[in-house]
Amino acid sequence: MSKYVVSTTLKEPLAWRNSILLNRDVPNGMAQLKAQLDKNLVVMGSGELAQALMQHNLVDRYVLLSHPLVLGERRRLFPDGGTLATLRLVAAKPTDTGVVVATYEPAEPHNASEQ
Repeated sequence: MSKYVVSTTLKEPLAWRNSILLNRDVPNGMAQLKAQLDKNLVVMGSGELAQALMQHNLVDRYVLLSHPLVLGERRRLFPDGGTLATLRLVAAKPTDTGVVVATYEPAEPHNASEQ
């Protein structure tokens, strides 16, 4: 399975087998990947990348895990002044540990220039 790594600091060759580095024009590169691949792309652990993809209408589905914790002030996935995304809930499932797995899809395409 291929792994696409988005980084401004890593250089090729990457340490992981089957890894492809995306380090320039990430929104365009991700749009090309979406068009070429007949499978889902998953973004894990990068709020900054998620924001860039949201700004270019490249997110088809959000799967958010809400944990029953209060952590205080931290970096947020959806910061003030971030990209507007109107979402509709398509699925929600609570787990035995109290985590809620909620799946959302964009309610309508949003043009980044309308902000």
